[in-house]
Amino acid sequence: MRNRIASFGHALRGLRMALKEEPNLRIHLLATGLVTVVGWYVHLAPWEWMLQCLAIGLVWVTELLNTVWENYLDYVSPEHNPQVGKMKDIAAGAVLVAAATAAIVGALIYFPYIWAYFGFSPFW
Repeated sequence: MRNRIASFGHALRGLRMALKEEPNLRIHLLATGLVTVVGWYVHLAPWEWMLQCLAIGLVWVTELLNTVWENYLDYVSPEHNPQVGKMKDIAAGAVLVAAATAAIVGALIYFPYIWAYFGFSPFW
């Protein structure tokens, strides 16, 4: 049981380190907080919360894995290597795809609320 509890401590320490060292994660944290507050304000439906949480989780997981991958590549190949650069770019592309997917999900969730705010009836 102690090992299980300790593993949570290690995971939280890893998140703190990543947030401290990775500016993009701080941007994701800000965006996560913003959409959470807005979601409470507009009273999202449970299914909308689920989609929002999945989209947020997708972005966070890909960003964290990208961070691990970049640190690993820097460790095993500290000198400039075009192949390493290519691998880093592809991993960054995965984060971009996740973020774009989350933005599309967010737009689909929030568009009816924004539309209604301006006095229009959502068309779906």
